[in-house]
Amino acid sequence: MPVSISKRRPRASKKTETEKPEASLKDPRIGCNSICSVFFSSLLYRVPLTILFLFFIYLWSTSTTVISGNVVHICISSRKLNDLYCLTAGTQPGLHVPVSNFTKPISENVIKSEEEKSVFVLGEGEDKIFAKNERDSDNFTVGASPNVIKNETSTGERGSGLDQDSKLINEKNLDSFLVDSDSETGEERYRYINSKDEDEETALKAVDKYLKIQRSWLSMGNNRNRQGSCQGKGIYVYDLPSKFNKDLLGECSDMVPWANFCSYFKNDALGESIESLGKGWFRTHQYSLEPIFHSRVLKHPCRVYDENLAKLFYVPFYGGIDVLRWHFKNVSEDVKDVLAIEVVKWLGSKQSWTKNSGKDHVFVLGKISWDFRRNNKFSWGSSLLEMQEMKTPTKLLIERNPWDVNDVAIPHPTFFHPKTDDDISTWQNKIIMKQRRSLISFAGGARPGNPDSIRSTLIDQCRSSPDQCRFLNCTSGGCDKPESVIELFQDSEFCLQPPGDSPTRKSVFDSLVAGCIPVIFDPYTAYYQYAWHLPEDHRTYSVYINKEDLKEKKVNVIKKLMSMSLREREDMRSYIVHELLPGLVYGDPNGKFESFRDAFDITIDSLLHMISKKL
Repeated sequence: MPVSISKRRPRASKKTETEKPEASLKDPRIGCNSICSVFFSSLLYRVPLTILFLFFIYLWSTSTTVISGNVVHICISSRKLNDLYCLTAGTQPGLHVPVSNFTKPISENVIKSEEEKSVFVLGEGEDKIFAKNERDSDNFTVGASPNVIKNETSTGERGSGLDQDSKLINEKNLDSFLVDSDSETGEERYRYINSKDEDEETALKAVDKYLKIQRSWLSMGNNRNRQGSCQGKGIYVYDLPSKFNKDLLGECSDMVPWANFCSYFKNDALGESIESLGKGWFRTHQYSLEPIFHSRVLKHPCRVYDENLAKLFYVPFYGGIDVLRWHFKNVSEDVKDVLAIEVVKWLGSKQSWTKNSGKDHVFVLGKISWDFRRNNKFSWGSSLLEMQEMKTPTKLLIERNPWDVNDVAIPHPTFFHPKTDDDISTWQNKIIMKQRRSLISFAGGARPGNPDSIRSTLIDQCRSSPDQCRFLNCTSGGCDKPESVIELFQDSEFCLQPPGDSPTRKSVFDSLVAGCIPVIFDPYTAYYQYAWHLPEDHRTYSVYINKEDLKEKKVNVIKKLMSMSLREREDMRSYIVHELLPGLVYGDPNGKFESFRDAFDITIDSLLHMISKKL
């Protein structure tokens, strides 16, 4: 039987619709249940949304947006983190951005792509935008004389760009300096040394002048990896007779009376590897710079074999090794100068030398300048740099003569020789996160025979505060193992660096590589030396305490360093590790860097830039 089905919905009667509200009014329990049900149901939906909303507010308030090239990163900052942790690192998981990078200049050690010429930092609870642009070295207004720390007349100079907080922090460290103005330019400057007479003032101004010139030669090197970057930058390596280099290394077993140097000249003079410290660590001797540099130049992509294509001429004479072998032997001055005289004579026969009187030539000498400036008063060393022919070429040394513009100081070799970008990044991450159990450390020995030495005073102050300061006595052999020194420095906030036999110390670079803030007592130790590798404003990476104040007992080093805040220490360490460290080490000759420039790269780039300005 067919059934008819209607799709029309039955309409409720008007009577039924009007009776429902009346029923709820008559029974209050029914109305309450209905209202409460709606209320709690709404509340259950809103509580999670409220919590999520508050979380996003917190996230926004503690985050920083970094726009780098075409990539936007959202980064979280915290008092417990030295770095910003970026949540949106894209293809770089675990990307860490140093907090201090937002108040310090961008490093010339990290090579930026063309798209990354500017980095803008937004937020951090302030209505500010900090812009950091690539700067050409010609824009630097450097003036770091013995009396000068920083000129702040140009926003583009190295050492400027500090935010207000950083300036306030660094002002605490100015009590060791005298504020003065340059009589010629009127620029404000800070004096490390208060000249005692007119002669000393003239000498300090000369140091200022030459440092300024050397900083003008500094190359940012941002085009190093581009195709064709070697055009017009050919490097010619002289094929010297082996007696000037390789044969000298062959005398390693009899170089000094108390040690066999042969193990130090293994692995392209990097020395034997140190497995306990990780990849890239070697037992490198402090006087191994010459063969290390030579190995790197031989493999440089801009090396040419035709003198006519060369812009820079490298002379691989191991003058420091030559001097070292005679240091502790009773030989005549004529014997000490044999090779020095012969190499100058050999070069004099070359048209490439006479063409520009050696101005486009460079020597690498792995000892201090004074070891090559023997005069009638002293019998130590050779007279290589006193020869008239050696006035015009550039000399790269671990310690320069501050009154010779062609003496350029480059870093002492450290124990760390990374092979890849990853080796550097891995080490940076390790030491930035390292817990440091000691506030202060000093690795060294007293100099009781030197009345000008402050080492005994420092040792006494250190030993009197064992909870704050650790002393590693090098006199008793405590520093013979690199592991002992590096582990001490990794464990310390500050590393005391008083002068030793000369103002400079290899230990300054060892401490920087370990993330330990060096405490400098003599401006000739670092500030008047490494114009290409250390920034003009020393406050970004070190603490300066005038040694004269220490001698006169005007300052207690332990108490002064204890007064520095955690924020100051973290900012300085972040700058050291992320900005300076790559440019202070000499990479493995068999390695290759894509993102970093090491000490060798900065030196070669700056030499080429210097030649362009000289000729």
